[in-house]
Amino acid sequence: MSTLKERALEYHTLDGVPGKISVVATKPCATADDLGLAYTPGVAEPVLEIENNPENAYKYTSKGNLVGVISNGTAILGLGNRGALASKPVMEGKGVLFKRFADIDVFDIEIDETDPDKFIEIVKSMQPTFGGINLEDIKGPECFEIEQKLKEQCNIPVFHDDQHGTAIIATAGLMNAVEITKKDIKKIKVVVNGSGAAGISCAKMFIAAGVKKENLIICDSKGVIYTDRPVGMTKEKKELANDTDKRTLAEALVGADFLMGLSVADCVTPEMLLSMAKDPVVFAMSNPNPEINYELAVSTRSDLIMATGRSDYPNQINNVLGFPFIFRGALDVRASKITENMKMAAAKALAELTKQPVADEVVKAYGRTFEFGREYIVPKPFDPRVIEYEAMAVAKAACEEGVARQPITDWEGYREALVKRMEKHWN
Repeated sequence: MSTLKERALEYHTLDGVPGKISVVATKPCATADDLGLAYTPGVAEPVLEIENNPENAYKYTSKGNLVGVISNGTAILGLGNRGALASKPVMEGKGVLFKRFADIDVFDIEIDETDPDKFIEIVKSMQPTFGGINLEDIKGPECFEIEQKLKEQCNIPVFHDDQHGTAIIATAGLMNAVEITKKDIKKIKVVVNGSGAAGISCAKMFIAAGVKKENLIICDSKGVIYTDRPVGMTKEKKELANDTDKRTLAEALVGADFLMGLSVADCVTPEMLLSMAKDPVVFAMSNPNPEINYELAVSTRSDLIMATGRSDYPNQINNVLGFPFIFRGALDVRASKITENMKMAAAKALAELTKQPVADEVVKAYGRTFEFGREYIVPKPFDPRVIEYEAMAVAKAACEEGVARQPITDWEGYREALVKRMEKHWN
């Protein structure tokens, strides 16, 4: 049997074609007349229309359905800093997911620049091309500054998926896990192990969802992040630090209700798991090996709700449940930004969808059915209803918040349009 490496490399050269994406023309170019319309002299007409009114770019070009997936390769998929060129397979992969799950076109852009200010200027200069920008695989703490400044300086949505994607899906899972265990989100004790882009964003979003800041402890490689810790502190860590006498992950987990792991494999022991509160919830996201082995964890605690980043275990916290549908909703109302309210709307929509009877397409894709409960706390990516729930929720939040330049009023019509748009991808 072929190894994963052999299969993956074969996939990326399938049919003798390198890579995973290509550019396909959407208009005919079979005659001299077509050529004259597609390029000179006909192309001058939309040029002049756009110069006269920049909004016409959305009418005459692909801008409104085009996202730039942009990286400098400094934090590739848990592989670390491998450089801009090495990030290209991942960026192409994001393009595949954008198209497959939300019918959004992508240009992947790999920028060989690690200076945050220079990187910001390069990306900012590209905004005429795109309807939105998805930042990807940029290491912390620079990623926080890069995203924040681009959000301030660009008039299109800018979204760093490594930060917010995991946070949105995990928040949906947390909401459902709390409901299943009949706990009060305002009273639960939360530990986030990992203070990178995803860890910081998860902590902030959990607090926005109702977790009390004083009940949340965040850890990094040096242990608990506490007030006035003398080493390894960043602006983001200082904002989340609490006045606590706990100094290690083991100490932090005593009596904890929820662990969000965004760190390294096998850093959680059975003893740590046993020290947690009744009906503990553990999201162990280290890939490919989680913070504690799944089989070991469920054999240690029969009352455990566990999620991982892997597709071969229950409750996969998968970013593909987020970014395609968030951008779909944002693009469709021509949002100027993706706000905290839009992110929370996405999380709530996913939490709600999980409680609905599972679609036939999911049963077909996975060979089994699912029911809301301890082993099904977030939807499956192959549920075709995700786009209806999530994109609509994001679009509605944008309209309600006043960041939509093209608000929707016929929501049932929009829902039907989403379903029709995606038929070609599901059939």
